[in-house]
Parts: sequence; C-alpha cells; structure tokens
Amino acid sequence: TEHMVRESHQDRELGTCPRESPSFHSRFITLTISREPWSKNGAKDGAPGTGQGCGSTSSGAATATALFEPGRDGQTPQVVVLVGAPGMGKTTLVRKVMVEWREGTLHTRFDFVFCIDCKAIALPMEASVADLVSWCCPGLRVPAGKILEDQKRILFIFDGFEALGLSLAQPEAELSCDPREVKPLELTLMSLLKKTVLPEASLLISMRPTALGSLRQCLKGEYYMEILGFSAARREEYFHRYFENPNKADTAFRFARGNEILYSLCVIPVMSWTICTILEQELCAKKNLLECSKATTGMMMFYLSQLLKHRDRDNPQVLQQFLLQLCSLAAEGIWKHKVLFEEKEIKDCGLDQPGLLPFFLNERIPGEGEDHGNVYAFTHLHLQEFFAAMFYVLEDDGKTVSSLGRLERDVNKLLESYKCRKDLNVTVRFLFGLVSQKSIEYMDKTIGCRISLQAREELLEWLQRRHRGLSHPGQALKVSEMDTFHFLFEMNEKSFAQSALGRFTDLDLQDTKLTLYDQMALSFCIQHWDGLGCVTFQGCSFHWHDPEVDIDASVPRSGVSGAGGHPNASVVRRQEELPCPIHLLCQALRHRDSTLQVLRLQWCRLSESCCAELAALLAEHPGLAHLELGDSSLGDSGVRLLCEGLRAPGCRLRTLR
Repeated sequence: TEHMVRESHQDRELGTCPRESPSFHSRFITLTISREPWSKNGAKDGAPGTGQGCGSTSSGAATATALFEPGRDGQTPQVVVLVGAPGMGKTTLVRKVMVEWREGTLHTRFDFVFCIDCKAIALPMEASVADLVSWCCPGLRVPAGKILEDQKRILFIFDGFEALGLSLAQPEAELSCDPREVKPLELTLMSLLKKTVLPEASLLISMRPTALGSLRQCLKGEYYMEILGFSAARREEYFHRYFENPNKADTAFRFARGNEILYSLCVIPVMSWTICTILEQELCAKKNLLECSKATTGMMMFYLSQLLKHRDRDNPQVLQQFLLQLCSLAAEGIWKHKVLFEEKEIKDCGLDQPGLLPFFLNERIPGEGEDHGNVYAFTHLHLQEFFAAMFYVLEDDGKTVSSLGRLERDVNKLLESYKCRKDLNVTVRFLFGLVSQKSIEYMDKTIGCRISLQAREELLEWLQRRHRGLSHPGQALKVSEMDTFHFLFEMNEKSFAQSALGRFTDLDLQDTKLTLYDQMALSFCIQHWDGLGCVTFQGCSFHWHDPEVDIDASVPRSGVSGAGGHPNASVVRRQEELPCPIHLLCQALRHRDSTLQVLRLQWCRLSESCCAELAALLAEHPGLAHLELGDSSLGDSGVRLLCEGLRAPGCRLRTLR
C-alpha cells in the first residue's frame, strides 16, 4: 500500500494522476456497506462487526461519495469510521476514495486529502497537525499553515488506525487547540479526534472491529460504515475482473457457485481472491476444473496461511496454543448453536492477544443501556465451522483441553450426533478434509500445526457402519446419502475412498438437485468404487450452474460488452459451451475398472442432449446390461443416437426400459 496524498489544485494543473488509477478502476468491485449514526448518547442495538444492525440501519454500495452523503437525519457526517474484518476491503476502499478524489468526485467538498497508512509508517513521537501534513506531503508548494486555514475543505484519512497502538486515554486539559502546537503524538491525534483542533475538518478512519472500544470514547456524532462484503452479483463480477478471460471466469465461477460453502465465503473479498488464486493455478495445470483436486478444506488452509503469514513463525508453540484455544471456542459454539462470545470467554481462553485475535474474531460493541461487556464473533460461520473441525484433530501436549473444560475431543461423539444434527454437516466435511495426507503435510510445513492421524480410522469405520445401518437385511448394501460423497471428495484420497466404499455395491440417490460440485464429488467416488454394480438416480436433476440464479446483465464484465459484444453474450456462451448435464456421470462410469451392470435414470428429465453420452457409454462399457430411462424427453433424434450405441460391437446391453 502506498501513501496516496495529493494536493488537488496543483495536481489538476499538472495533469497528474495516481499511477494505479486505470488498473485500479478496472479491478475495483463495489462493496456493500451498512451505515448507521452512532454515538455514546444515541447508541443503537446491534453494532459494527456483527452485520446485525437494527431496522433503521441503511445499506448500499460503498463509494467515495456514499461515505460522506447526508444521513437519514439530514446531517452530513464529519467523522466516518469504516469498520471491517481483515480482508473485507477497508484499505482498497480507502484507495478508491483517493482515486475518486483525484479525479474530481470529491473536489466539490475537499481541496486537500491527507492519507496516513497506519500499518506502514513510523510516526514521530512528537508532532503538530501541521507537521503531520508536511510529513504526509513533503513536496507541498503551499505552506501547511495556509492549507489549514480552510478547515472545511480538508479530509484526514487514517487507514488501519488500530495499528498505531496508541493510548487514547489522554487528559482533555492537555489537548491542543493550535494546529502548529507540537505535542506528543497521542495528544495530537486525540485533539483531531476530539475536535479541539481543526473542529470543522473531516475524518475518515478505517479499522478492525476489535479496536472500536477505546476509539468510540473519543468521538462524537460519528457515522459507522460496516463493510459487509460482496453481494451475489458482485461476486460474479469479481471473478470476471480477476480472470479477464471470459471463459476462464465462467468456469471458475460455475465451480464456486456449485459449492455452497465456497460461494457463501465469497462474500469476504479476500476469500474471493483466495478461491480465484487457487482456481487459476488449477486451470493453468489442467485447463478445466472437472478434476480439480483443491476441495474446500484446501482453500480454507490457504486462507489461514495468508492470515498468519510472517506471524509467530519464530515461536510456533505460541501459535499452536492460540489455535487450540480458538478451535475449542469455535467447537463449543457449534455445539451450542452459538456465534457470539462474551469478553470473559475470550479472556478465559487466553485469546486476548492483539497480535492474533483480530484476524479471526470481530468485536461487537454494546449499545447504550446494555450491561454486558464486549461480544465477539467469527468473521463467517463457515470459518467457525472450520476451526471447530480443527479442534478434533489438532495435536497438543496432552495438557490442553476445552477452553472451559467442558467439551471432549471425541470424534465419535461428533459423528454420532450428526444423525440428528444436520447443522454439523460443514464441520464434519472439514474434518474429513483436514485428515488427508496433503492437509497434514500442508498444515505442518506451511502453518506449523500438527494434525493427528487418529481420526482417520474413526471416520472410515463410521462411514462403513453408517451405510450398513441404512441398508435393509437381505438387500444389496447401498450408499444413498449425498453427503458421503462430499466427505470422501473433501479428503480426496483414492485409497481411503476405496476402503470406505468397497463393501457396498449400489448407489441410490432420490429427489436430489445435483450441482456441478455435487457431480464432481460423485465422479471422484464412482471412479474409485471397485464393487459398484448398480447406479440409480430417481427424480434427480443435473445442473452445471444454478438455474435459480438469474444472470444480471447490468453487471459489467470484461470481455462481455464492447467490441461488438452483447450484454447477454455471457449467457449465450455458457449455454453453447456447457457439456450435456450427465457428462461427468457417464465419464466416471466409463472408467477402466468399472463393474457397472445396471443404470437407472428415472424421472430425471433427461433431454436429447444426453443421448450422445449414453450412446458412448453403451458402446464402450463391457458390463452394462440393464438401462432404464423412465419419463425422459429424448425425442426421435435422441433415440436414433441411442440406437447407434446399441448397434456398436462393444454394446452388451440386454434390457432397455
């Protein structure tokens, strides 16, 4: 991040502009923000960091002009606090403010904008406000004192305010009223915040929710803007801006959209970046994502490694201990349907470490009249579920137990509870992903955490026991739960899948909408299922994108409009290029060691486009003897394609219904 400080009049004369401006505009995606006035005398229920404001809280797009628009009370804010968890886009939005100001959007209000990157600077111990201005802009042609005369035309930006680590509990009698008066830095900044100096200047402060407590005591009449992340339409736009190539963007977004966990996490901008980064690597290696080896857990581990980069690498024991306690807190919350944690719980767990805590938990400041202390929450529920899964597999020295001493690290208890607690699905899925050999190695080498192998056998036995109990006595042993395939795909180990499925002969799914990600999980398992003899899909539908989501033609995409493009070209391209709905299924069933004999696709709304794949399966599969295609709209031409498969020398079919 660079210091983007510009002197408006002179820049306009020189015709200069920030060097990142063109590419920045092409990359920037509008964020959704929640806006509310909030002060000690008029606190609201709900607060930044929770996404749970009260009904009068407004939300909208985050732009430079939106930050300083009049509120519902008609008042134009002088102090705006931009709140967001790490990776939500605070610094990016600050840069957007600078670029828009330079281009004239904010010139009607501010002549001078001074931006201080609190994360990257070493401020002097003593300074006046005029010194700060001169320090920010060493090349100023107008004396700092003259600039400060017109207070209303000045905006000070403090990006990452909590990084300064200043004590804001300063005696008011020592605050400054003169912008030229040299004071200790804490007093100078407090004077700006308290408006004893330059009372008519505007302030924009970006920070993490965990640092709000002390700052709130210094401000009056401030507006809080909470960054809520990407809306559904903006998530897709981000993928198109990231990849630039429309076909790659479509492929990557379709992959993420089919995975409910990943798609939900894409609301966090840095998670969208994480997912795009990994999918870009996969596309470079494989040119498509149909055999993508990076399941959800792998992307979460990469995200965790980015959060912890360069932190406590010299002292892995501290990090291991912190993560153990964090995971314990997460697991207790999942068991109790709890997403908010009181400050006492944080301290009892030993999590009150300012160098680590803000990367994982957001702070909710209590409103006026609330008698409890500060409350914390994980940035996203799926992150809490990921850390809850880690609780069961992280190794320790045998001394660490649950943060409050009440929760056992019992994998079997978690798995047995899953029978009646389907809300544990994501936690169990992450559990499978964490004990894969790749995950164990990655966590050890990249993050410095040790994963126990003990849970692998427990997971294997549970899967085998689970489906034996679902099969009726005397009938073939079948797998009829889609989540089993997701669990095995999350682990992504051929030998484990073979061991888990080897005792079963039938696959039977009913009334299931199968997304692309579902089909990828199925395909992986079918290819490693040695004894699979009968496959039945009844009332199922196969999708390569979500049919319930309308593509918003108003969302700009690179490569879609312009140069003869049409706003709906992306839609047309997708329809033309997508394989038939059962492509992955038929491809998996044709694998070399397949023992398939019976295939039933009943009431699956198959169309003519599926017949070429089915014909190829009939022609090539040496053991397929029984095919049922009930209630399908194959059409005459579709049946002709089937007949070509039936005529093939390799076809061994005996019954067609």
